Amino acid sequence: MKLKKVIISGGGTGGHIFPALAIANEIGRRYPGVEILFVGALDRMEMEKVPAAGYKIIGLPVTGFPRKPGMKMITFVVRLMKSNKLAKKIINQFKPQIAIGVGGFASGPLLRAAANKGVPTLIQEQNSYAGITNKLLGKKVQTICVAYENMARYFPSQKIVLTGNPVRASLLEQIENKQEAFDYFKLKKPGKVILVVGGSLGARSVNNAMLKNIPLIADTDVEVIWQTGSIYYRGIMDKMKDAIPSNLHIHEFLSRMDLAYAAADVVISRAGAGTISELCLVGKPAILVPSPNVAEDHQTKNARALADKGAALMIPDSEIDEKLLPEAIRLINTPEEHNEFSKNIKLLARPKATQHIVDEVEKLLK
Repeated sequence: MKLKKVIISGGGTGGHIFPALAIANEIGRRYPGVEILFVGALDRMEMEKVPAAGYKIIGLPVTGFPRKPGMKMITFVVRLMKSNKLAKKIINQFKPQIAIGVGGFASGPLLRAAANKGVPTLIQEQNSYAGITNKLLGKKVQTICVAYENMARYFPSQKIVLTGNPVRASLLEQIENKQEAFDYFKLKKPGKVILVVGGSLGARSVNNAMLKNIPLIADTDVEVIWQTGSIYYRGIMDKMKDAIPSNLHIHEFLSRMDLAYAAADVVISRAGAGTISELCLVGKPAILVPSPNVAEDHQTKNARALADKGAALMIPDSEIDEKLLPEAIRLINTPEEHNEFSKNIKLLARPKATQHIVDEVEKLLK
């Protein structure tokens, strides 16, 4: 059966949007002319990123579940009811052959509406700890694609398929020769490089740890590429003024992550599922700093899954002022440990994840 209409819900953060777009692109590659409609949450990142990638998106007014009782709970319920009604309307009008959920606020209403209408459904769980929405959807959907083992704790085992997480296609063509990457970032050649990323918006605690360790950076011969994130860039540049060491390269946003990874010897990062999948693919030793501000503390569980296999170091957010930069510099200057981390993290890579997920989508057509 030819795939003609697909509906995808995925957004909230880059960690959800990029996998959703990767899946859409692979479907489009296999089925030229297929109509793909995204459904996201109004006022979230996907409403900008998805159209920029060339896809149509409809927004739902749904919001995240409030952590504390109060007026926000009333707002949540009202918006959820509106979203459920709108999701049913979208399914009835668009008439998709397949519905795919990749996380984000809108996945719940959209996938429930599709399943209730008899549309074949698939969800992709990126984390080692399943979120509430996906756990509930797991009872309704046909297929659950996961990135980690032992997910039968959260989902019916007969529905689980271990696929890995989709990653940006450009990373699959990562440059082995560092020459272009060094030229792009104006790095000294040859040299050792630490890459520091906290997501497109940035990570306050990681940025603060960097600011407190500027003297240490200045005293080392290691080159440092630091992505501050859009929220923090201007304030950091105002604080630094003319005191930026020559080996520190500060960026608001890194549009060429393929080159950033190619240049890096060690990566300092949060522990979002998408980022971890990218690190496994490029085989970069990593120091993971789980965000303490995410649902069910899932980033700690993601990071621990790697740390327990000797594939990364994990430092709690509360300890990074003292440990983050010293540990990164120590690791980059300890070849045996550095090589061991690189070898172990490569073993966890699943470069065919996107293709595997779309294979599962095709099975639902039969």
